[in-house]
Amino acid sequence: MEIIKAKTAGFCFGVDRAVKLTYGLLAEGRRVATLGPLIHNPQCVADLEKKGAVIADSPAQIPEGYEAVIRSHGVPLSIYDELEARGIRFHDATCPFVAKIHKIAQRAGAEGKILLVAGDAKHPEVQGIVGHTRGRVFTFADIGELERISTPEIVQSAVFVVAQTTFEVKKWAESTEFIKKLYTNPEIFDTICNATWARQKEAEELSRKCDVMVVIGGRHSSNTQKLVAVASRHTRAIAVETAAELEPGMFDGVKLAGVTAGASTPSSIIEEVLSSMSDEIREEELSFEEMVDASLKPVYPGKVVTGIVTAVTPNEVQVDIGTKQTGFVKLDELTNDNTAKVEDIVKKGDELDLMVTKVNDQEGIVYLSKKRLDENKGREAVAAAAESGETLEGFVTGSNSGGLIALVNNVRVFIPRSLATLRHSEDYTALVKQNVQLKIKRFEGSKIVGSIRDVLTEKADALREEFWKNVEIGKKYTGTVKSLTSYGAFVDIGGVDGLVHISELSWNRIKHPSEVVNVGDEVEVYVKDLDTENKKVSLGYKKAEDNPWEKFKAEYPIGTVFTAPVVSITKFGAFVRILPGIDGLVHISEISNERVEKVSDVLSVGQEVEVKLTDVDYDRKRISLSMKAVQNAAADEE
Repeated sequence: MEIIKAKTAGFCFGVDRAVKLTYGLLAEGRRVATLGPLIHNPQCVADLEKKGAVIADSPAQIPEGYEAVIRSHGVPLSIYDELEARGIRFHDATCPFVAKIHKIAQRAGAEGKILLVAGDAKHPEVQGIVGHTRGRVFTFADIGELERISTPEIVQSAVFVVAQTTFEVKKWAESTEFIKKLYTNPEIFDTICNATWARQKEAEELSRKCDVMVVIGGRHSSNTQKLVAVASRHTRAIAVETAAELEPGMFDGVKLAGVTAGASTPSSIIEEVLSSMSDEIREEELSFEEMVDASLKPVYPGKVVTGIVTAVTPNEVQVDIGTKQTGFVKLDELTNDNTAKVEDIVKKGDELDLMVTKVNDQEGIVYLSKKRLDENKGREAVAAAAESGETLEGFVTGSNSGGLIALVNNVRVFIPRSLATLRHSEDYTALVKQNVQLKIKRFEGSKIVGSIRDVLTEKADALREEFWKNVEIGKKYTGTVKSLTSYGAFVDIGGVDGLVHISELSWNRIKHPSEVVNVGDEVEVYVKDLDTENKKVSLGYKKAEDNPWEKFKAEYPIGTVFTAPVVSITKFGAFVRILPGIDGLVHISEISNERVEKVSDVLSVGQEVEVKLTDVDYDRKRISLSMKAVQNAAADEE
């Protein structure tokens, strides 16, 4: 097997700059906190933590006396304000290519342009870009999302269009073509990083001629996942974080293998992968005599043996299997849980059932696996559950762009993101490191697919049935906000989502439900109305005791004189703010004893005026005020 490594593989300029800066600060003895993981590479992040760096999700989490490092992804303007407000010294490692997009975003807001951002709305780089404009902004991940946001109003507006620096080149070309054809006044900025473009182009060229492409990088790395997508269009693509994830069977029948890596992948990890692949080549080149000789040994790959643990190190276990060879079990062959520690799993003197994976008679070493033996035993139980529909317990060990990986009876089960949660809008990655219940949907060889959603749906159906048996108008519930729309908030009140209309969220006039509640908030609501035929529930949230009109009625009798600000001006008068949510009108004829031709000649928004409450229509919610009455009263007093 021949191996070709991409020239562009590994750290890009921005990542390299951020990593060197952080390591340099730590070497100087500085106390450093990075705002979020410095790069999308767990191994590099773990090494920084060992050297003393801490990860803070926000400026508020940065410990006293620590200096902050802003990673290459960049951050919203609000983060700079928070850092300065707390007096935290910070080092800005924002990639220059990203900083350039920030300036474009600021221009868009200043010039009143709508900003369109091509990228993953959840990615920190995109969140940083969005946080640099004061105007309207929309994000899209592909041509489908772009079409959905392209309303007639937006299409005919002046827009700036930028892309996440790691956006897929092909998708960007499709998007800009669409914009040029449909939009009236677009200004398109090609902000994809040159290194990203070159890396994707080389990956595509390599994948066209290779039997397999190995893409090295963090599972949460945007640019790495795009390399996987590009390569998989032309050949089989294998995504790995480290060399430990490579397996011999991956290269069966492969003559030419390509290797590339994401922008957050250290060169040391790339070299480990290349070295591991080279070992596979050396194994393939064993002479016929050596293979025959190996087949006659009493210890051979696949054989099940019992071993006694004789030594434990952080990375492996040494065992005595009763032969002349010394047995070794590496950490990644002990368990599928990549967060586990050797000392937490086994101790010296423990007896283990193991499977032989590799024999090296020249060095007198046998490599063994507990994980593979446990998997074989667990597969029977998982296969049976696939037939019966039984619900199984699992532990989620990790996630990727496609879904979750769970351990079920020591067997790796893939859970597609569409089957990981009850609602597509929910963050499926929040289930990592959690115990879950699931059903096995597919069991075909190594392809084992599970569904958490099926179990949640069954439970939700039961809750829904119970809810409709007992619900009644006026009944109170404690629920969780599941989603927000322009017209209200949907709240889960036990298997059923009810709508709190925007008018029911606050006594004050609000533009969007997010001014009052956020997704995930636990709220107290009550049933306002029921549609049992269509299974719809209308909920109330605002409380009668918070009604500003009740406070107004109690504190402002007719004849009350008070000072309040002008909040708006019309042709026929000025509105004055009495209480939050309650404004009164000073008619143009009640402003002064002298004739007023134009209200704005006499009053301005923000001006404090002294007024008298002259009349209230509680049914129509209208309040009449007079400045002239106050002036006349003062004149009479004089």
